[in-house]
Amino acid sequence: MPSPTRKERPRGGPRQPARATAATGPLGRPAWAAVALVGLVVLTYVPVYRAGFVWDDDQYVTENLPLRSWPGLAQLWFEPGAVPQYYPLVYTTFWIEYHLWGLAPLGYHAVNVLLHAVNALLVWRLLCRLGVPGAWLAAALFAVHPVHVESVAWVTERKNVLSLALALSSMLCYLRFAPWMAIDEGESPGARRYYYWALALFAVALLSKTAVVTLPAVLLVLCWWKRGAIARRDVVALAPFFALAVAMGLVTVWVESGHVQARGPQWHRGPVERLLIAGRGLWFYAGKLAWPYPVMFHYPRWTIDTGQWWQYVLPAAAVLVVVAMWTARKRIGRGPLAAALIFAGVLVPVLGFFNVYYTRYSFVADHFQYHASLGLIALAAAAAATAIARLSVTRRPIAYTAAGTVIAALAVLTARQANVYRNVETLLGDTIAKNPDGWIAYANLSAHLDAQGRLDEAGELAQKALRLNPDEALVQHNVGHILLSQSERHGFPPAELEESMRHLREAARLDPKCVEAYRGLGFALVQAKRPKEAREQFGQALAISPADAPSLLGMGSLASTSGNLAEAEDYFRRALAARPGYAKAHHALGVILSAQGRDVEAIEHLQAAVELDPAVAQAHYDLAGAWAHKGQLRLAAQEYAEAVKRRPAHYDAWSKLGQALEQLGDRKQAAVVYREALRLNPDAAEAQAHLERARGEARRDDATP
Repeated sequence: MPSPTRKERPRGGPRQPARATAATGPLGRPAWAAVALVGLVVLTYVPVYRAGFVWDDDQYVTENLPLRSWPGLAQLWFEPGAVPQYYPLVYTTFWIEYHLWGLAPLGYHAVNVLLHAVNALLVWRLLCRLGVPGAWLAAALFAVHPVHVESVAWVTERKNVLSLALALSSMLCYLRFAPWMAIDEGESPGARRYYYWALALFAVALLSKTAVVTLPAVLLVLCWWKRGAIARRDVVALAPFFALAVAMGLVTVWVESGHVQARGPQWHRGPVERLLIAGRGLWFYAGKLAWPYPVMFHYPRWTIDTGQWWQYVLPAAAVLVVVAMWTARKRIGRGPLAAALIFAGVLVPVLGFFNVYYTRYSFVADHFQYHASLGLIALAAAAAATAIARLSVTRRPIAYTAAGTVIAALAVLTARQANVYRNVETLLGDTIAKNPDGWIAYANLSAHLDAQGRLDEAGELAQKALRLNPDEALVQHNVGHILLSQSERHGFPPAELEESMRHLREAARLDPKCVEAYRGLGFALVQAKRPKEAREQFGQALAISPADAPSLLGMGSLASTSGNLAEAEDYFRRALAARPGYAKAHHALGVILSAQGRDVEAIEHLQAAVELDPAVAQAHYDLAGAWAHKGQLRLAAQEYAEAVKRRPAHYDAWSKLGQALEQLGDRKQAAVVYREALRLNPDAAEAQAHLERARGEARRDDATP
């Protein structure tokens, strides 16, 4: 690319003392300014270091099997459907971390915080190079703004912090290649290599998140801002960037519509509706930057009505602002318009023009504007710095104090919001408190509590979600699944089973691809003693998702019940291959191996089951039986004792524990255990006989000198 002519090069540069002061503010030295930025981030996000994993982190990290092996690393790059979204570089960082510190959440959160600190430094450096007044102030505002908490405190949003770090690095390299866009005189030696570095960094940024597709357009806007025109050579130089952006954008659209399922009636919107969503979204994001209270995980979803006149005011106002800035550019400069165009342009992919799965819950989200916010933050900081520069020397300390107060206030709000990400309950509880009409928070919290066995709380939340949105498959599934779990307490009465199946069938009707609905129906039908229909439902689930471990478990259980142990073993092993840490599959496989006399293998799987889920009494009971079969009575007694500890009403476990203790010679304790078994089942003749024998032998033991 040819060098710019002498008259095209901007005059002045960052080497002037005034520029340096503007870049660091009252801190004076760049080193101290950098330390202050990093310190701001690290201290503000202290609550995150105690946080755990929350929504979607299971799919991205905790239950993401490809993270656990070398073949899995290849899957992340070459099998787009293996993970929720095709961002292989992000998953690669998770892969590395998994092999460094496993599933300890601190490591993942610390990396996100450090990447955010790096981004603050890069923002500062980039704005300095562009000659933007108040560069350090802009970086500090970016570092502690509450709308960025979602991107930093949520492990899944590694996509944002990593992609921005790479995109900003790409822009800095591009400025070294094209100094006519910056404020330096002359062209750097070997500038061409910086062009290739910029292109490479942009490519890997796209592999982190395609929100950065607008980077080449941003560079063109910056070019127009610095020179007042865009030359042909600018477009030619950026053509490869645009080509990469289009290619990766198409991949993302394909993944969102195909694998992520961002399609269907709820995404069928006309051009006018999409324009209304975009107009309102722009003002929402600008408003949150100006007044970030309250911020929440899920914002209320608007109702778009093309018949309401006032909804047209918002997109019209956005257009009028751009026109006004264009008209006044000679008086106020091109900077404000450039900042506004960058802000709006970077938001375009998430303003409703394209189908994004998240919009089924809300049209807006804080993490959507992590990149775009830089435009308005830089504009606000530049305006503040320019105003401060016009003050007398005696008044500047007051202005700096005011700026520091704003930063401190934002940091406090950010720390408070970061504390919400401690766990799923605190996050979704906070969301419900701020958005009581948002069905998705109720639905997700009910599913979380259901998994913990807190069925009464889960049922109440699921019913609230059902009242808010009965036409959502997820809601219907949650209600059906919780009703099924609750019916287990009462021995699966037919009326309760039928009620749970009614909701599960409705979930399948609303979403024919809902694997969970078919799977739930299968388990309900097993309890209803309708194995043929249950097999059909598990088959439906496996047709959609062949590696669905619970459905494989269901098919194996049906095969085991019918006496086909070889088929059952195959299904259970497939379930474990799909989900290696699946306690129920280990348990089921251990039981059928024990039934075949394969005690060594059986014990291996049963031990894995009780280690993975120690609360399951039956797993301890079955492991005890395997130990007893091998003659390891002391180990058997320990496991029987664990079984009755987990389920005090387990008569068989009490009876077997008594027998093991009796054979070990502890007849007094055996008699105590038999009495407990008889209390549970007074009519058990076998237990009565064992008790009498244990008492007699205990008396003989006492009489023996």
